[in-house]
Amino acid sequence: MAKQIRKVSMRKLKRKVPKGVVHIQATFNNTIITVTNNIGEVLCWSSAGSCGFKGARKGTPFAAKTAAETAARQSLDYGMREASVMVKGPGAGRETALRGLQEAGLKMTLIRDITTIPHNGCRAPKKRRI
Repeated sequence: MAKQIRKVSMRKLKRKVPKGVVHIQATFNNTIITVTNNIGEVLCWSSAGSCGFKGARKGTPFAAKTAAETAARQSLDYGMREASVMVKGPGAGRETALRGLQEAGLKMTLIRDITTIPHNGCRAPKKRRI
């Protein structure tokens, strides 16, 4: 008789990852922090919305700091100590999210801004009138 091989999902296995990459996407409305290993597989994530902030408060620096601390604490469960940080977007929570990662106990080896800049690509939307 053939033995049945039991599949164990990668989510259930807590693998030790000493180094990783933290991606911070800071928009005007929200801040999303994703923690990956060096290959790019997502280990954990957090956002201002998932931390309980609603509406306009999601775009605040305090919400970004809270989301960053939550994601960093989850990554510490994987044994992560060092991380390189990729920051993208024009949002208010860029610097405070970095501060939140540092306060949670992650050592940042690299901070890189990967915000996309168009080289005269698509036509820009019309200017906002306030």
